[in-house]
Amino acid sequence: MSEENKTIVKRALAEVVGTGDVDALGRFLSDGFVHHRPDATTSTKTEWLANVRAALGPLAGMQVEIDHLLADGDNVVMHSRRRLPGGGPEIAVVDIWRIDAGLIAEGWEIIEPVDRAAENLTWWEPAAP
Repeated sequence: MSEENKTIVKRALAEVVGTGDVDALGRFLSDGFVHHRPDATTSTKTEWLANVRAALGPLAGMQVEIDHLLADGDNVVMHSRRRLPGGGPEIAVVDIWRIDAGLIAEGWEIIEPVDRAAENLTWWEPAAP
């Protein structure tokens, strides 16, 4: 089952990045899909797809390099690096996807700009005056 779940995630990513077809991505999501952000906000399937659709303009041509794709039961974890064409900024992204009945039912996402990674190594220290 874990290999099948990894395939679902790879196919969903290929649809949106490769073709820009947000509706095709939506076919991989359950009707009750929920997307979670680190700030504790969540969005529904409709809200998240609208956000993806809005981002596709500025992110057109984005390159995605998957560094790790791991699965354990219903959960798939993907660590990737994403870049804009023409030497744009690079981000590191960790997505956690929960698969249910062959569809992505839930997602969590953490994004870190690579050029600011060092700043986050000591997040607990007070900022310099």
